[in-house]
Amino acid sequence: MLDSVLGKLARQHDPNVLVGFDTADDAGVYQLTPELAMVQTVDFFTPIVDDPYVFGQIAATNSLSDIYAMGGRPVSALTLVCFPERGDPAILEQMLAGGLSKMVDANCTVIGGHSIRDDEIKLGYSVTGTIHPQKILTNSGAKQGDRLVFTKAIGTGVISTAIKRGDAEDEWIRAAVESMTTLNRAAAEVITGGGFAVHSVTDVTGFGLIGHAREMAMGAGVSLRLEASRVPLLPGAMECVRRGYVPGGLKANRQFAECAVHADAGVPDDLLTLLYDPQTAGGLLIAVATGDVQRLVQSLQEAGVDAALIGEVLPRQKPLITVSK
Repeated sequence: MLDSVLGKLARQHDPNVLVGFDTADDAGVYQLTPELAMVQTVDFFTPIVDDPYVFGQIAATNSLSDIYAMGGRPVSALTLVCFPERGDPAILEQMLAGGLSKMVDANCTVIGGHSIRDDEIKLGYSVTGTIHPQKILTNSGAKQGDRLVFTKAIGTGVISTAIKRGDAEDEWIRAAVESMTTLNRAAAEVITGGGFAVHSVTDVTGFGLIGHAREMAMGAGVSLRLEASRVPLLPGAMECVRRGYVPGGLKANRQFAECAVHADAGVPDDLLTLLYDPQTAGGLLIAVATGDVQRLVQSLQEAGVDAALIGEVLPRQKPLITVSK
């Protein structure tokens, strides 16, 4: 719905806007000097775990991710919080403490924020980062022949749904929380500091792997092939789908994007379903030149990042995205 509304609005013409909302990129970029630009993003959501401290960590990790996806360095953040008027202040304190812990890990300073009374708790951050104007990584730069690398396992959406329904196993919760509280900082530092021919990056969040892959393909005028069996899955993710713990966001993602997707025979439907799963603080999807892909994957893994080669960039064709076994 928002996509259709934004398409009707007049565009502001400012030559300093290097990345706006035209290609649904992860963050906006505004040039300040020939050698310095700001990267700006904002994100907030309702609790997806019971522990308020962990919820704060997840909210911060998710908000910071967009800066890393652009190749930027987070610098400052503003807190956005909605909290019940008669809520327990100790819960609010734990939420903010958890978020602050991740901001500290990212060397990002929280310099203020805004709060309102709301019966439904929400937490997030508006984050500002810096980047060189010539070193921006967008979601629309993929080139034919590139290989696709992904840096986290998927399944946080279905596991969060299982948690809400009281049917998530401890192992699933631990793995999902670890994923959602792991900054994409290490991956971003490898990508930007290793001299790799990286052409495009996006972080996989609410639209799921296929939704964000679709944006990458459309922005670059290419098609993508994803190898489903290579996509890393969180423990319990497949079982959650089989038990019917499919969140509304997943259904909406599939309804919106599957018209652009062809799945080859032999791709299990439960696995295909997970490719639409909305992620929280998900991994980075990277389009890198074939000659650099093995070195990039190795460097990421040496940095402690669970990187996997999951597909390739093809010439523009129909369907936009092919999912192979």
